[in-house]
Amino acid sequence: MSIEKPQPQEIADDFIWLEEIKGEVAVDWASQQSQQTRREFADSDRFEAIRGDVLDCLNSPTQIPMVYKCRDYFYNFWQDEKNPRGLLRRTSFDSYRSDAPEWESVLDIDALGAKEGIDWVYYGIQTLTPDYDRGLLHLSPDGGDASAIREFDLTTCTFVEDGFNLPAAKSRMTWIDRDRVLVAPDLGPDSMTTSGYPRIAKIWQRGTPIESAETQFTTEKTDMSVIMVHDNTPGFERNFVGRTIDFYHREVFLLDEQQGLLPVAIPQDARFGTWKQWLLIFLSSEWTVAGETYPSGTLLAADFNEFMAGTRQFTTLFTPQATTTLSNYSMTRDYLILSIMDDVVNRLEVLKPQVGNWSRQGLGDAPELSKISASGIDEETNEFFMTVTGFLQPTSLYYGVLGDGDQAEQGTQVEILKQAPSHFEASHYQVAQHFVTSDDGTRVPYFVISRNDIELDGTNPTLLYGYGGFQISLDPYYLGVAGPSWLERGGVMVIANIRGGGEYGPRWHQAALKEQRLRAYEDFSSVAKDLIARKITSPAHLAAQGGSNGGLLVGNMLTLYPELFGAIVCEVPLLDMQRYTQISAGASWIAEYGDPQKPEEWEYIQKFSPYHNIDALKTYPPVLFTTATSDDRVGPGHARKMAAKMQQLGIENVYFYENTEGGHSAAADKAQGAFKRALVSEFLWSYLAEK
Repeated sequence: MSIEKPQPQEIADDFIWLEEIKGEVAVDWASQQSQQTRREFADSDRFEAIRGDVLDCLNSPTQIPMVYKCRDYFYNFWQDEKNPRGLLRRTSFDSYRSDAPEWESVLDIDALGAKEGIDWVYYGIQTLTPDYDRGLLHLSPDGGDASAIREFDLTTCTFVEDGFNLPAAKSRMTWIDRDRVLVAPDLGPDSMTTSGYPRIAKIWQRGTPIESAETQFTTEKTDMSVIMVHDNTPGFERNFVGRTIDFYHREVFLLDEQQGLLPVAIPQDARFGTWKQWLLIFLSSEWTVAGETYPSGTLLAADFNEFMAGTRQFTTLFTPQATTTLSNYSMTRDYLILSIMDDVVNRLEVLKPQVGNWSRQGLGDAPELSKISASGIDEETNEFFMTVTGFLQPTSLYYGVLGDGDQAEQGTQVEILKQAPSHFEASHYQVAQHFVTSDDGTRVPYFVISRNDIELDGTNPTLLYGYGGFQISLDPYYLGVAGPSWLERGGVMVIANIRGGGEYGPRWHQAALKEQRLRAYEDFSSVAKDLIARKITSPAHLAAQGGSNGGLLVGNMLTLYPELFGAIVCEVPLLDMQRYTQISAGASWIAEYGDPQKPEEWEYIQKFSPYHNIDALKTYPPVLFTTATSDDRVGPGHARKMAAKMQQLGIENVYFYENTEGGHSAAADKAQGAFKRALVSEFLWSYLAEK
C-alpha cells in the first residue's frame, strides 16, 4: 500500500490571468501601465537627451565590427541607425584589418522584414564545413527564443526554398554534411519536454519530409531537453546525442554507425568537449576514478578513443586554488587557450599537447582590474583574436599567431586591429575592488566605479548590480553607455560578485543552490551595507538592479531588505516561485531553485518568493518592473503579477513597463535598448538624486 505525499497548497492568486502572455485583457493592462510609466519618466527634454546620447553611442560608426571566419571570408553582423535590425556582411581579412574595410552585403534583415511583413530579429547562422557555402539561418519573429530556421546559399546570397527549413519554434538543427542535419524539431506537444524544449533528436536527409527523419534518441518528457552535437573537425568527425536531465546533469552518447549508442562515461554534472583526438572534461564535483581523486573545477584531458575503450588515464590541465577558477577555453589547430580568473580578474595560458605532459605559457597582458580574453580564429590555423577591456577601458581587438620553438618561449607577438570608441572621459573616474564579509563569514568581492573626486558623505546616487545564479560570472566589462546614462550624471556603479555565480568556480555556484539560495541575497545585502558603512552612499541614495535571475535577486532585496534601498529596478524577472515551473520555460530551472510542487522544497522556496512575501504593512522603496510580451523564456507574467499585487495592496510608487518585442532581452534593436536605458536612468535619478 502506497501513501501519497501531501501536495503544497497553492496560495490564492488574484492575478493569475496576467500570466496569459497574449491574452487580450492582460495585454491591455500591460499597455495601460506602460503608458503611465512613459508619461512619468519618458516625457521630458532630459529623457530625450539621455536617450539620444545612449543611441548615438550604440550606433557609433567606429564600434568594433567583431567577425568570425568562414574559409576566405570574415563575417560580421552590423546594426546602426540605417540598419536597425541588422546587416549580415563579409569581407576579406586584408580588408578587415584596414581602417575602412570593404563589406559585401549577404542579407539585409530590415529589407527581408519589409518584404515578408515580419520584423525579423537575427539570431545567427551555422555554416556548413568545410565548404562554407551553405548556412542555417535563425530568425525570430519577435525576439523571443522561438526562431525559424532557413537554409541559406552563401554563394548566391539567397534562401534555399526546398532546403532544410523549419517554422518559428524552439527547434534546433546542426549540420552533419551537405545532405544531412541533426535536428530536434517541434512536432507538437509529444515532441517537447515539460520545459518546452525538444526531446527527440533525428537525422534529416535532404529532400525528405521532416516527419520521415530517422529518430536517433528520445529523452524523458520530464527531462529538460535532448542533446545533439556534431564535431566537424576533419578526420575526427563525431555525432553525439543524449539527454539534459536538468540544468546541471546530462547523459551523453557517441552515435556510432556500427555499434549504435555508446555512453561517454563521465559524471553527469561534468561538462565535456572534444578537440581532435582529445576528450576534455570539466568537473563540477569531485571525481574519484582509477584510484585518483580530482577536485571540483578541474579540467582533464584524455585520448578520446582510449577513454571510450575503457582506459582512464588523464592529464590535468587546470586545478583550481582558493581564489582561482577556469573561466573558459578555446582551441586553435595546435594549442588550447585557457582563461583563468583569480579574484574575478583573469589571465590567459596557452597549452600544447606533448608526450608526458602539456607545455604551458602565458599569453598577453592587461591593465589592473580589467579583462583579457582570446579565442582561436579557426582550428585550421594557429591564428587567434584577443580582446582587452575594462570598466573604464573601451575594448581593444588584437590579432596574433601562436608559434613553436623560440617564438613560443619568448611570448607570441600580437598586433592591434581595432579600438572601440570611448563613450565618456575615463580619466574622470576610478575603479576599486573591495571585499566584504557576508553573514556566514564568506568573503565576497565587488567593484566600485566612481568619480576620482567622490566625496564620502553618503549622498552619492549609487546603482548596485548583481546576478548570482547559474554559475554566470560578472567580470570586468566596458561600461560604455552607462557613461552618459549614469556616471556622467554623478552616479556610482557597483558590481557585486555574489554566490550563485561562477566567480570562484562550481563551489561558488553550488553554495547558493536551492535551500542555500538565501546565501546569495545575504551576500548582496552585505555589499549594500558595506557601501553605506564606507559612506559611498546611504539607503536613500542606493538602488539595486538585476535582470532574469538577477530580477529575482532584486525582488528579494525589495521584500527582505527594503530598508537598505531607495529604488529597485527589476527586469525580466522571476518573482512567483510557486508557479514558476508552470510559466514559460520555468520547469528547466528546478535544479537551480527547487521544485515548489514538493512540500519539503516549497518550504524553503517560499522564503525567497517575492510574490508571496509582499506585506501591505511594510514600507517599500519605489520599484520599476520591466519585461517583454515576447519573453518566452521567463514570461512577462511574473513582472505583471508583482506590480498588480503591490498596487492592489496600496503600495505607492510601483511602476511597470512592457516592451512588445525583444524576448528575454526586452529590446529587439538598439533604439529600443536606448529607450529602456534612458527610462531606467530617469526613474533612478528621480528617486535617488532629487531629494
